Amino acid sequence: MAGLYIHIPFCKTRCIYCDFYSTASNDKKTRFINALCKEIAMRKDYINNESIDTIYFGGGTPSQLSIDEFKQIFDAIDKTFGEIKAKEITLEANPDDLTEAYTNDLIQKLPFNRISMGVQSFNNNMLKTLNRRHNCEQAVKAVATCRKAGFQNISIDLMYGLPGETIEDWHNDLNQAIELDVEHISAYHLIYEKDTLLYKLRENKQLKEVEEESSLLFFETLIKRLTEKGYEHYEISNFSKPQLYSKHNTSYWQGVHYLGCGPSAHSYNGNEREWNIASLTHYIDGIESGNRDFEKEIIDINTDYNEYIITRLRTKWGISLNRIKSRYGEKYYSYFLKMSLTHLNSGKLERIDDIIKLSKNGIFVSDDIMSDLLYIEE
Repeated sequence: MAGLYIHIPFCKTRCIYCDFYSTASNDKKTRFINALCKEIAMRKDYINNESIDTIYFGGGTPSQLSIDEFKQIFDAIDKTFGEIKAKEITLEANPDDLTEAYTNDLIQKLPFNRISMGVQSFNNNMLKTLNRRHNCEQAVKAVATCRKAGFQNISIDLMYGLPGETIEDWHNDLNQAIELDVEHISAYHLIYEKDTLLYKLRENKQLKEVEEESSLLFFETLIKRLTEKGYEHYEISNFSKPQLYSKHNTSYWQGVHYLGCGPSAHSYNGNEREWNIASLTHYIDGIESGNRDFEKEIIDINTDYNEYIITRLRTKWGISLNRIKSRYGEKYYSYFLKMSLTHLNSGKLERIDDIIKLSKNGIFVSDDIMSDLLYIEE
């Protein structure tokens, strides 16, 4: 089983925090759709004839595409991989794109069965600061619209640690999210990525980053409120109702192979990782000429071990000692046991049979623990 990721780079406007590849110009949309369909056909063999189990349209703002444009893409997927039988097909969407007519068509004319909605906040002032296009009322209405159309698997993204945000603001966001009764919630601390407008505003002292103490309180509150309401904290930034994890994203953390198509999209087949150029023009030109513009990394045993540590430690499934010993050998196994001992003794890691995972306290210092467990060759 494998995953298929489709990167749609178009946005109406650019959020001040976003460092994903996107463009606010859609004059090349037709050429892009044609190139994307061609790339899907070109790269069928990358995942070694594995069947597609999940499909994820990310971006950018995939909900900027029309129903007919989606049909063209799904036709290309059908022709390449056979009839679509994926268990989970997700569309990332902005709330203001999800009109009643559009949402009905997504589920009636297309095979989507999951919506991942970029809400970020239910505070209108915060949304304006982030340069989001929607307001609180539109976000709430969009969830209701999706539910009415028949979507039974809805995820929303939230952000915390926003400039000027108080714990009361965060409580209000969480209360609203819980009231909407969605199946899945992803919550991320705002990051000041270099080359974003957000980063420049902070450097120019036009806004102020929240204090570390507040960030910790936001995270503690997030975990407490959502777990109290029955959400399972299955990955550091992700919560779901029982068993309703994001199958596609979970496959990344579990080492499942995936094909990524579109500008800047990444792919992984167990032996190597590839990523397309982060330029719409160069991407289209490369596909049209049959000379795809991409970079590649061959994954050696050290890289594979470190990726296993980083991805699995983030999740409730943790790290398997048997897996480390059988896949990476005695050297990596002994190293892991030695480096994990201090964190086990301090209670930041816990061992249950063969599995070592973050404890409830360890979650708050996960980056430091991961750093200690990585194998750095001298």
